[in-house]
Parts: sequence; C-alpha cells; structure tokens
Amino acid sequence: MPVLILALLLIVLPRAVGQSNIQGQWTTLPYTMPINPIHAALLNTGKVLVIAGSGNYPSNLNFQAAVWDPASGSIATQPVTWDMFCNGMVVLPDGRPFVNGGNLQYDPFRGLANTSVFDPATGSFTDLPNMAHGRWYPTATVLADGTIMTFSGLDETGATNSTVEIFTPGSNSWSPSYPAGWIPPLYPRLHVLPNGNVFYSGPGIGSRYFTPSTHTWTKVVATTNYTNARTYGTSILLPLTPVNNYRPVVMIMGGGVPTATATAELFDLSAATPSWQPGPAMSQARVEMNAVILPTGKVVALGGSGTDENASTASFNADLYDPASNSFSSAGANAFPRLYHSIALLLPDATVWVAGGNPQRGTYESHMEIYQPAYLFSTDSNGNPIPAPRPAITSAPAAVGYGTTFTVESPDSFDISSVVLVKAGSVTHAFDMEQRLVGLSYTAGSGSLTVTAPPNPNIAPPGYYLLFLLNSSGVPSVANFVRIAPVSVSVNPNPASVVAGGSEQFSATVQNAADTTVTWQASNGSITPGGLYTAPSAVPISNADGTSSASATIQVTDFNLSLPKSVVTTITAGQSANTTVTITPINGFSEIVSLSCGGLPSGANCTFSPDAIGIGSGSSSSALFISTTVATPPGTYTVIITGASQDMSRPQPFTLQVLQACAFMLDSTSQSF
Repeated sequence: MPVLILALLLIVLPRAVGQSNIQGQWTTLPYTMPINPIHAALLNTGKVLVIAGSGNYPSNLNFQAAVWDPASGSIATQPVTWDMFCNGMVVLPDGRPFVNGGNLQYDPFRGLANTSVFDPATGSFTDLPNMAHGRWYPTATVLADGTIMTFSGLDETGATNSTVEIFTPGSNSWSPSYPAGWIPPLYPRLHVLPNGNVFYSGPGIGSRYFTPSTHTWTKVVATTNYTNARTYGTSILLPLTPVNNYRPVVMIMGGGVPTATATAELFDLSAATPSWQPGPAMSQARVEMNAVILPTGKVVALGGSGTDENASTASFNADLYDPASNSFSSAGANAFPRLYHSIALLLPDATVWVAGGNPQRGTYESHMEIYQPAYLFSTDSNGNPIPAPRPAITSAPAAVGYGTTFTVESPDSFDISSVVLVKAGSVTHAFDMEQRLVGLSYTAGSGSLTVTAPPNPNIAPPGYYLLFLLNSSGVPSVANFVRIAPVSVSVNPNPASVVAGGSEQFSATVQNAADTTVTWQASNGSITPGGLYTAPSAVPISNADGTSSASATIQVTDFNLSLPKSVVTTITAGQSANTTVTITPINGFSEIVSLSCGGLPSGANCTFSPDAIGIGSGSSSSALFISTTVATPPGTYTVIITGASQDMSRPQPFTLQVLQACAFMLDSTSQSF
C-alpha cells in the first residue's frame, strides 16, 4: 500500500552571497604546456586530454596530444597518427573522448574524414571508421540517445560540408550523410534542448532547429539583434533546473571579425514566439573568448581581444554573468593574452583552467592559469580574503539512471542549498561542445541527501557529469564524477537451451539504478510452434518512474519417438515380430535416448539394437524385436515403447494381439509390423 511521505524539498540554485569585495583569484601555474593546447576535454579520471595535432604550424609533422594531471602537475605527451588540428571533439557516454575531422591541408585548408577515440584507462587512441567526407572545423554534439551528431567543417576539397552525419558508438558506424539544405558557418554553436531537438545559435545571425528523428533542419526561426556574424564569439545553454521547469535559455556573447563586440543576447526557447533579446554588455569586447558555467549557475566570460589575433587589444578583465540578476560583474583579471586557440575548462575542484593562445603561427602561449572564483573565499575579521569552508561529499554512486533517486553522503547535509550536475567539458575555438548545468531536487537527512536524477536524456544527455554540493553560503564541494545513463537490464544466459522438463538458472544485471530496489519478474510467456519461449524481464524503479525491460529467448529442446505405424499388430504365440523405432530431435536436442518396453504378456520379450541412441543432427533408428513362446497367453495387450533421456521420457503405445498357437507348430517364424 503506498505511503505518503512529507519531506522538505530543497531545490537548486544557491542563494546569492555577499562577496562583492572579492573577485576571485588568478594564479599562474609554475609549469607550462609543452604542446599548443587547441582542444581539451575533461576526462572522468580528473585529468585533461589536450590535442594540438600540427598545432597551427604547417611544417610540423609531429602531430601530438597530451594528458595533463591537475593533481600532480604532470603532463604526458604522445604522438597521434593523423593531424587532429581543428577537429570536433566530445566525450562519448562511456567516458572516451571522440575526435572527428582535422587538417588535411593548410592554405587553403581542407578537412580530413578521420575519426578516433581516446581511452582514458589505457591512455591510447584507436582509429575508427572514416566519415563520408572530410571536416575541418566541425561541431560534434552528443544527442539524447548517446549517438554523436557532427555538422559543418571544410571537406577534402575545401568546400563547406553542409551535411549531418550520426555516429553510433555501439556499432562504431556512421549513418548516411543528411543534407542540411543550407550552408552553415564553421564550428556552428549547437545545443541539445529539453525536447530533444538541437538549437543552432550562431555564429550566423539566423537561428534554426535540427530534429534528430527526421534528420531535418527548419528554416530560420529568429535573427540576432547584432547584425554581423558573431565569429569566434561563444554560446551557452544557461542552467536547466526543476525550479524553472528546465526552461531552456541560450546566451550568446562577443565575437566579430575583425572588430569584436561586447554585446550579449538571450533566447528563451520556452516562449510562444522566441526571439533574441538584448542582454547586458561585457566590460570588454571579446573575439576568440571563452565562457565557463560555474557550479553556482553563473558564467565567467574571459579572454579574447578587441581585434582578432591582435595581442595588443587583449581583453584581460574577466566578467561574471549572473542569470538571476541578468548582469555582469568583475571576475578579476588574468595575466596572459588569451586569443585564437585559447581554451578554458571547469575542473572538479570548482576552479577554472585557462590555457593557450596562438595568434601567430609557430608560437603559442604556454603559460597556464587557474581562476579561483569568489565562492572559494571568505573574509577574516579584518576583511582579508581567506579560504571558505567547503562542503564535502563522502560517497556518491558512480552511475545513476534517469529519474531514479540516489544517495549522496555528506557530513554537511543539512547545510546544503543546492545539488547540481555540470557536464564534463570539451572546448575549442571559443566554444565548449559539452557544457551544461542541470539542477537536481533532493531531500536532506542526517548525514546524507536523497537526490533525484535528471528526468530524461534530453535534459542531461548521457555521459559523465561533475556532481557538486553547494552550501548555504554558495560554496561548492569538490565534485564527484557521476555517469548519467538510462537504467538498463540484461538477462543471462541469452539465448538459452533448455530441454523440455528441465530447468535453467537466469540472472538479471541492472545498470545505472543506484540505491534502488530492483525486482525481476518473468511472465508466463508463450511457446511458438518452433519451441521458442521468450521471458520478458521488468525492473520497476519506483511507482513514478515506470519500468525498464529486457528479454531472454529460450530454445526448448525435445525429441519425438515414432513407430512405422500405430495399428493393431497380430502375432501367433511362439512367433516373433520386428520393427523400427525412430528418434527425431527437436530444436537441437542432442542427449542420449535409452529405449525400453513394457506391457508385454508373460513369455514375451523385447530387445533393441541398439538399446541407446546418440542423437545427431537428424533422425536415428533402432531395430525392435518382440518374441513370444507357445506358452504366451492369447489376448490383446497395450505395449509401451519408451525413449528416455537424462531429463525427459517420451512413450509411444501400440496394440499387440497374440493368437493361440497351432498344435502342430514346430518352430517359430518372424513377421514385421
């Protein structure tokens, strides 16, 4: 019987905190990046994959990548087999970065059709099947079903590849090419929406939708107020939370070649007729900028320059956008110009890593910086900044399914004001192809939180997320990596072979259902004429969450025993009769069948040759002899021929009629039946 439980429901995002006198802290790391960090992806190990390829240096044939460990400061470089310069990179739902496209030729640029995947466990790349055509400057997007959409880029001829291709990780295969019907800009800014469609926000002035189920694009649905293309500007999907009913709002800012803009615009996709609305301006114009969404839901905009690839116009002052107040404030200033090919990523400790900058070929900015946002600081009695106490996560599940509840243990459970997931980022060319924040609802208990996962993969596409707890002062914990994926159930063995009358033990494996009671139910099923039995499995998650299911196909094996005919057989006492017993396997039956008979009158006997049959792929036979004596009583008898295997027996009756022996019969004769 359902029980109604009343609990205090705490909803994201955290309240604003009074830190106006603190802008955060910028620190230069004491070591440098040995390769040009043009592409970067946060791995579920906490390390960062960095890709340079040829590094925007035409004569460089030493194509390289590296793995940086923020915890130890180590950087391990490695060669790659093809030029991954200017690729599209996202992280597959299983945690492996997926790289598609790259550089075939400089000046004029042409694109490669290559694809590859990086395994964080082994630290190695594996090449995958090529796309249909090359792509230089493509955008890759993880769709709700876990497949990867790639769009745009220059092909092997130098023309814009205006088709969409879909990569399926499970089969390592590419879909056909789907023509877009329009020519997109390079590195288009794309976001998966809560309805499953993909929104194109720029850098062109006309916005569109892509429907994955039909592989089609709409016509332009809105145009930006800024009348020029926001080339090398950025785009961010603002936080999706239960409190705002996962209302999708996209923000674009900066961009413009050769002269940048400081303007920003907002697009509320939940509006009846969405349109671009002016937003607040940044403190500086920015082209080749980066923007990083923080655990608080605020966005730090940094780097870039007033004039493209001109370090003398570098934008050093960072800005912090607050969606609640729709305003920017200062986030301090970084030390090094961050222009073309600069990157920025949110790290698990809630800091922001900033690297790169390559306005001139053959050189790049090797210094790296860390931005510690204001939320990591408090003040002492004299008003001086000191580290803020942080909430802690003592345990959290490694994987959770959509709509399920899970437990996060924390000694600070009653001081938590927000629980959020931030997608592990993958950034290049002023755009993070993975970035999104999803707020979670939860209830607080003693030492733990009961948290509800995102309701579906449109809101949180499958993959690895940073799980942050924020306390009542808005200070985030160090994050745990959590994989978000559909609840799945598998049944083993599948298929199974079971002899009729026998038994088979099955096991059900359920994934991504942390802290959830799972029951396995097998229905009565049905048996087809061919003997196939399907037992579906159901995994109830909760009354509200429905079920996930799998099925096991069971092959039921059997055999048939037959005689040439089932008629009355007449034999005179003292004579014998012979026939053939045939065993026919059903559905791959392969056991040994032993033969016997019963129901014979006294003085009668039966023998088989052979008396046991090993079943092969077809029917097998045994010769049956029935003998009587002159003393065998006349009469009508039901004789049972039985074939028995280890698990079953199959009887076959026939009628035997024994006649009175003649007085002058001296010997017996044999007859067939």
